[in-house]
Order: sequence, then C-alpha cells, then structure tokens
Amino acid sequence: MKLFQSIFGAAIVALALTSCNGGAKPESNVIAVPSPERPEGQTDMVGFRAEPLDTVRVGFIGLGMRGPGAVRRFTHLDRTSVKALCDLMPERADSANNILTRAGLPAADTYSGEEGWKQLCDRDDINLVYIATPWQNHAEMAVYAMEKGKHVAVEVPAAMNLEECWKLVDTSERTRRHCMMLENCVYDFFELTTLNMAQQGLFGDILHVEGAYIHNLEPFWDEYQGNWRLDFNSKNAGDVYATHGMGPACQLLNIHRGNKMNYLTAMATKAVTGPELVKKLGGDADFKNADHTMTMIQTENGATMHIQHDVMNPRPYSRMYQLTGTLGFANKYPKSGYTFASPDSIDGMPDLENLSSHSFIPDEAKEALMKKYEHPIQKELAETAKKVGGHGGMDFIMDYRLVYCLLNGLPLDQDVYDAAEWSCLGELTSISLANQSRPVEVPDFTRGAWQKLDGYHHYMVGE
Repeated sequence: MKLFQSIFGAAIVALALTSCNGGAKPESNVIAVPSPERPEGQTDMVGFRAEPLDTVRVGFIGLGMRGPGAVRRFTHLDRTSVKALCDLMPERADSANNILTRAGLPAADTYSGEEGWKQLCDRDDINLVYIATPWQNHAEMAVYAMEKGKHVAVEVPAAMNLEECWKLVDTSERTRRHCMMLENCVYDFFELTTLNMAQQGLFGDILHVEGAYIHNLEPFWDEYQGNWRLDFNSKNAGDVYATHGMGPACQLLNIHRGNKMNYLTAMATKAVTGPELVKKLGGDADFKNADHTMTMIQTENGATMHIQHDVMNPRPYSRMYQLTGTLGFANKYPKSGYTFASPDSIDGMPDLENLSSHSFIPDEAKEALMKKYEHPIQKELAETAKKVGGHGGMDFIMDYRLVYCLLNGLPLDQDVYDAAEWSCLGELTSISLANQSRPVEVPDFTRGAWQKLDGYHHYMVGE
C-alpha cells in the first residue's frame, strides 16, 4: 500500500465528486471522510487509567537518531528497568547497551534484523515498548506491541494515513493499552507556562492558535539512513510532519476534551528547493511535496488553527506557537512575549508604567509572570531536565511524565486520540491539495467521547 493512500481513498474521491454534483449533502463543500463504527465490545480511552505499575520495564526499538538519547534518559528515571534493545543493525543495539553499563545498570538483551522487533514485543517481562524507528514503521510496530499486551510510546508521527490512525485507536481501545505519541514540544518551557496561564484564564476565550514545523533540514538530510526522510517528502504531498505544531495548539483548544476539529483546508507553494536538492543527490526530480504548506482548521467551539510546514528553505527555526484570546495574546517565535487587554489587572504583574494592550509587556514583567505561572511539572523538573538534556530538557520531562503516569495509574498527558488527531494531517492535507484546497472533514477518532471531559483538567495533572 502506498503511503497516504488509505483503504478509504476511493470512497473519498467518490464523495468529493458527489459533493460537486448534487450528492447527499449538496449544501456542503466539505469532503467527507469515512469514520468506521466502533467495533462491538470496545469502549473509548478518553481519560483511561491503567493499573499502576510497580516498575516500568521497557524495551526500545530503533537505536539510530532518537533511540540512544531515550535510553540514556531512562537511566535517570527511578523505578524503570531497560530489559531489551533492538535495531536493524546489531552494532547499534550493542552501542546502546554501553549506555546502560556506563550508568552502572545491567546490560539488556539485544535483538536485530528484520524480525528482531517482534521478538522484543513477544517478551513477557516488558510492559512498555518505546518505538523510535523511521516513520513508516511506527503504526505497525505500535499495533503489534499493544496486541502483545504492552503499553506503547511511539515517536512522531504515529501514523502515516487514516487507516493507520484508526488501527491505533481500535487496537488501543480493544486491548486497553496506552498508546502515547512522543510529542516532546508540548513539554517545552514556554509552552508549559503558557498552557498554565491559559488554564488560569489569563487569555480569556482562546479564539485562534498557530503552530508549525519550519526547519531547514538541508544540512541534515544525509543523517537519515538512506535519506529516507527526504525520500518521503519527494513521494508524498501535504503536511507530512505536523505534530510539533499541532500538539501545543490542540492542547490550548482542549481538542477531544470538550472541543474537536471539524474540517481543514490546505494550500501549498510550488516545489522548487526540494526537486533541486534531490537532483543534486542524483535522484529523481519528480518531487511530490511543496516547499511550504499551510493548513487552516475550524473547531467545533468556533476557534481556528493555522499550521505550517517548511523543511526546505533558509528560514530561522520556528514552531510559531501563538495564541489569540479575548483577554490576551502569546507568541514564541521569533520573539517570545505576552500582551493583555488589561495588563494592570493580571495577578502577578509587577507595578510598571506604560503597560499597553498594543505591545508586548516589558521583559521584566514577562519574567515575573512566567515565574508566577510556571507549570507545576516544570517547577518540579526543570533543573533536572536541563542537566539530563534532550532538546533543552523537554525530552526528559516527556519521558518522566510517561513513567510517572504509568507508575501511578493516571491518564497519560497524550492519549491515542492525540496520536491519531495530530498525525492525520498528512493524508487530510494531501486530499485537500488534490482537490484545489477544498475543505476536508477531520474524523472524530473518539466517536463522540470528546464530550466526556470539559477542558483543561485532563492535561498534565500531577495528582
């Protein structure tokens, strides 16, 4: 099966045509996307709590770029045990074992080759499988691990198309096992603090959010074995790497915790830099993806989202991260800051002159507010996270929270519906682009359970 071609592809095309020619819903321009009924006997995973674990016994699959860092971070986490390590190349598994022994921990069993990952999942002494392989393998490995009774942590994006998204959802619901996508950007410090401010009502009703992955990868393409990431962009159109922007944006809007995404529309530039880069490397210049993709999303509660993707062109790194609310505004890139409608009324605002709703509050005021509204998780972990590292510390906070929730039987900060919702933009934006930017329905992966929770109380609760 080709990437971004799901089993629903033919139905989507048919629905698009009938919508244009007096189909079942002639009043709607939105391209419908089939949402399968929940199989009999399954129940949703919104707010799901698994039985607490005494020890998180983990097996790692994929020890190339991201995996070794995760192994190292787990050596700093109490009540964890690394039982198994797997990579296609045996030398990588051996190298990761050195991380454990240097930390004074027992060596793990190692697996390699095409079927090694299945042997790891088959073990009965593992309760968490941590997947850091190339994207195309994520869903298959996550589904297999859950079917073997394991909780799963899987790198971004968790799925390549709608079919895989639904497989993750249905397998998690059927097996009652967590499936967390390892979206680290929701744990960055500015995002955590701003989320806490939003939870405290400082921005009022949040109307619009923005997120992106803008990162010139030209110096790094050859770090991906066989140039697989560049090859993926050459063969697939759409926002193929949306989750770093989507995660923080969805949390601000309580997606599937009292709100949901209804539909999206995508636009894209022509492809210039991508084909030239492929030609330089001696490849085929038939490059499918645009240099720059923009997506607009409408939510059930009347808010909007704007997501961008550009890994080709010479721009400063940016995830955009911006929110507009009725009482305030936050922005991270290129300059981080806050603006409030009535800054003098904000609890914790220092007594300063010339505060204005037309500009960012002064840096000293920003620092004071960020200290006052520092997220409790950040307050507890920031110093350790900075020492351990991983994208400035947010990777460590992500792993800590995963382990903490499993040990204490809490809902995970990111559930299987987050994994599906944040990953589905790949295929949905491709459909929109193929239909002259017509709006495309975003499936309700919760099948109505998004209404069970009401807002922020589910996000990163320490308990």
